[in-house]
Amino acid sequence: MMNTNKEALLLRVLVFTLIISVMNGMMFNVVLPVIGEEFQLTASQASWIVTGYLVVYAIGTVTYGKLTDKYSMKVLISFGLWILAAGSLLGIVATEYWMVIIARIVQAAGAAVIPALAMIIPVRYFAPEKRGQALGTSAIGIALGNALAPIVAGFVSSALSWEFLFVIPLLSLATLPLYRKYLDEEKGGSEKMDYLGGALLAGTVATLLLSLTQSNAWFLLTGMVLLILFIMRIRYAEVPFVKPAVFQNKAYSAGMGIAFLLVAISPAIPFTTPQLLSEVHGLSPALTGVIMLPSALVAALLGRRGGRLADEKGNSFLLYTSSSLLFAGFISLSFVLGASPVLISFVLVFGVLGQSYMQIAISNTIAQTLPKEQIGIGMGLLSMFNFIAVSASTAALGKVLDGGTTTLQLNPLIQDKTAFVYSNIFIVLALFVIVMTMLYKLQFGRKSKTVHHSSSS
Repeated sequence: MMNTNKEALLLRVLVFTLIISVMNGMMFNVVLPVIGEEFQLTASQASWIVTGYLVVYAIGTVTYGKLTDKYSMKVLISFGLWILAAGSLLGIVATEYWMVIIARIVQAAGAAVIPALAMIIPVRYFAPEKRGQALGTSAIGIALGNALAPIVAGFVSSALSWEFLFVIPLLSLATLPLYRKYLDEEKGGSEKMDYLGGALLAGTVATLLLSLTQSNAWFLLTGMVLLILFIMRIRYAEVPFVKPAVFQNKAYSAGMGIAFLLVAISPAIPFTTPQLLSEVHGLSPALTGVIMLPSALVAALLGRRGGRLADEKGNSFLLYTSSSLLFAGFISLSFVLGASPVLISFVLVFGVLGQSYMQIAISNTIAQTLPKEQIGIGMGLLSMFNFIAVSASTAALGKVLDGGTTTLQLNPLIQDKTAFVYSNIFIVLALFVIVMTMLYKLQFGRKSKTVHHSSSS
């Protein structure tokens, strides 16, 4: 463990890098129509800028997590940030669409190191009683990245050109000297790397994500076959990419299942809200960003407070707090649709803050189930599961919204028919939060505020 000053400085560097990483992942969503028009693409063709990035990003997070068993985090962050910079430079000079796609894939291969280490650094470098606050500080970077991405993308693409969005990730190189100063040379060990197992896992994740984003049954079938081969590989390989003992940890496996379903709730607000503000309220993308900005800023300001609650009162207390906020946010949203956008902006605070606290609580809970030698791969898998959950949920929500208006009305107080489907979504999600909170309570109950594992301290 490092001293308090170094801890604070390392977290600030991590927050800045997370802001850049999250922004880089989201900014291109705003300019997809512009890129599609410039290169004369269909909507599905243009979407590969996002899909390709997401697939590689998800695979990369678990890969970097596993690599911490063999290489130091100092080496990995250096490698990742230089790869991110290389992808950005390629994007700046890209003149063809295929070059843009390759640039985004290379970017994702480097940027994936950031969320992976954001999960691992708080666990490895902070005492158990401080990990909640460290994870809460990391949540600030995610919240600010989400808040700034549409605003920065809109400004840059309007004042300059969408190509200049590739310049912004280069700012992450400024953090490299600080990472090299504050991270040590510690690594998990020198065991051999199971490249075949890693390739099977990568193929599984890629094809399953593509089956979700492209609604393709062949991708789903291929993913299931690769998953079976991966399971066979880790059972019989001498040194498997993922040791089966990780999943034999019942607390970890149960936590991962609960985390997957809880994280699946997270796209509801960032994915659904812009569409309801456009369809129901007729707001422009710029005004939509303004409406959503206050909730992201509140989540950023109160992120560390959520971490302190986990440290002082326990992960269960923070999760129940986040559940209450999420339930209040979803139920309130189901009632205020069609009302003043200012009122919606106020209600969004509860939901976005609840999502931020939920992520802190579940990450800290799962970290406490892992012995030290499994932290890298265990937290890497959690990060990967998060991306798959978000993709699955976004695909499902997209299908529901593609269905258009509905006559089914769960909230009798809503009068605008165009708002029925959005109101129904929020009510169902509110009920889902209650069910998942009960499952969490059954598994983790009223455990002490910090579980001290001698193997992870």
